[in-house]
Parts: sequence; structure tokens; C-alpha cells
Amino acid sequence: MATHLFNLKADWPGGRNSEGFIEAGNLKTKISIPKEMDGPGIGTNPDEMLLGAASTCYIITLAAMIERSHLPLEHMELESVGHVDVTDGVITYKKIVHKPTVCLNTNATEREHVKLKKLVNKAEESCMISRAIKGNVVVEVEPRLG
Repeated sequence: MATHLFNLKADWPGGRNSEGFIEAGNLKTKISIPKEMDGPGIGTNPDEMLLGAASTCYIITLAAMIERSHLPLEHMELESVGHVDVTDGVITYKKIVHKPTVCLNTNATEREHVKLKKLVNKAEESCMISRAIKGNVVVEVEPRLG
């Protein structure tokens, strides 16, 4: 078994509405509470970072599955939406909806299109981040395939 360690350093100079900075490998960014939650909205925030982690994990997992299946990929892109509920001052990350657009080459067979339909859902189930948040955040996939 291999264990990979990832380290993050954070600098937070003040109270709730301060502006901080994080650094983790290639990730170097300012952080603060988003404007939608009455913060300064500088840099990124935990809501965007969770969405980013889930989205990048999903699209990389899907790309690997498409490659291993030797599907003739023409184009792939992803839009993801995070749903965060704030009720009585309690902030809850409810749901992430991935909306991948995946197009195979025009010479793709019907069998390859059927395989692609299976992979867009299997990638969500296989993604490390989806597995980590399972039971806490609903993750849905609304594919647009071509």
C-alpha cells in the first residue's frame, strides 16, 4: 500500500472577515469568506475549493476511464454547480451537480456511445473525492453526450 501525503500551510491574520493565504503544492491563493455569506470575497473559499476538488477529480477520473476504454474522444468539458444551504446560521454543503459534455469522434460506434454513457456515471462513483464526501454531500451527474 502506498500512502501519499499532501501538505497545506495557511496564514490567517485576523477575525472572520480577514483575508488569508494558503499554499499546498501548486495551489497558492488568497482565501476569505465569499461575499454571498457576508465576507470580503477575496480569493477563493472553502465552498469553491470543495467544488473544485470534486470537479477536477471527476473529470480526470472520467478522462482516464475513456482512455483505458479506447473510446475515440473528440472533446470533453465540465460545468459543475455546488448547492450550499444556509438555514438559521448553519451552512450545509447539500449537493454537487456535474454536467459533463463529452463528444466522441464522428466515427464512434453505437457500442462506444453505450460504453460512454456507463462511464460518465461510473467516474462519479470511482472518484476519490466523491467517495470521501459520500453520505454528506449528494453528487449527481447530468451528462450531455455526443
